[in-house]
Amino acid sequence: MEIRKIQIKDAENYLDMLLNLDKETKYMLFEPYERPTDINITKSIIDRSINGDNLILVATHENSIVGFISVQRGVQIRIRHTAYIVVGIRESFRGKGIGSNLFDKLDSWARDNNIKRLELSVICSNVVAKHLYEKHGFMVEGIKKNSMIIDGKYVDEFCMAKLY
Repeated sequence: MEIRKIQIKDAENYLDMLLNLDKETKYMLFEPYERPTDINITKSIIDRSINGDNLILVATHENSIVGFISVQRGVQIRIRHTAYIVVGIRESFRGKGIGSNLFDKLDSWARDNNIKRLELSVICSNVVAKHLYEKHGFMVEGIKKNSMIIDGKYVDEFCMAKLY
């Protein structure tokens, strides 16, 4: 397994991983088949990561991308010191340390890029992910009530952050 920055040549592999992840878990934003499948959109997102202030790290196993962490830095001056993150790992690769490795690389990137606050949200019932985030220094700051609908029911999300 390798953790590295995403490259344009990863676009199809990355999109395939995201589409499969959407089918495997109810904890991501997109329902299965809701995510845009236009490869040019995916390439544009990757390009902004490579040539801009954002970051996408991928975890690879053999020739497949099996996990990722996406980091969107604040654009406006007042929030330039912050970044919002999204993380996902394919079901068959969870529990193997990939999440911790992604967060370790994220910490290095955040320090190198003068990030003072990382933010994320997690569905309250996703105790495994919440534990991972807490293990890496994130703390619950609040709850977003009825923030998503999953299986026809409203669910709450924890708002979490880590300060450097």
